[in-house]
Amino acid sequence: MFLKPNLYTVPTITQDYPEWHHGRQEYGLWYIEITDPEVVANLKNIRESFRDLLLEPNQRQFHITLFICGFKMNDSVVLYDDDFSAVQFRQQLQQLQRLSPPVFSLKTGLLNSFETALFIDIEDSGKWLSRLRQTLNLNCPEIASLEYYPHITLGLYRDAFPAKQVLDRIEKFKVDRFNLNISKLIFGTYQAKVLQGPLYPHTTFKLGHICYSSF
Repeated sequence: MFLKPNLYTVPTITQDYPEWHHGRQEYGLWYIEITDPEVVANLKNIRESFRDLLLEPNQRQFHITLFICGFKMNDSVVLYDDDFSAVQFRQQLQQLQRLSPPVFSLKTGLLNSFETALFIDIEDSGKWLSRLRQTLNLNCPEIASLEYYPHITLGLYRDAFPAKQVLDRIEKFKVDRFNLNISKLIFGTYQAKVLQGPLYPHTTFKLGHICYSSF
């Protein structure tokens, strides 16, 4: 999962992945968008400094993935294990409403790397991300094979680079740290055929009360 010094980064290949999407269009997830102008500008500067390593284009907003739902289905017909129905979505909303989470804070951490991507660590001292994920998982098991690690992705690697060189650059890079005040969660989708394409918000859950939009 994390990049190790004796290995290489794992590149993402720009291609269609029909064996994954099976012709389905929208992939759904709950996420926290990073919108603070100072934080966004800082993340863009970091990404620019490592641009020679990262896959382009990248249109995806900076965000913290909270929970991966699967392919958004508008009816109750579920054909694949990673389909996500409107019924499951409504159940998640109900569970969030019961939990009634308050506004909470996170903090950006160090620059770090998975084998496939450069990212910024997220510190969650109040453990609210874990509580929210447990709530979302009650009626809908997450579509994910890896252990959850909160982060902000800066970009995917475009080639197989020597890990030690990448890690040395990361270690020398000075990173500012920011407090993030979280007041809403977003359920949104991205187009499965568009690599690093934008996130499209469908529903906003404002912490303390809820606002619906169409599924």
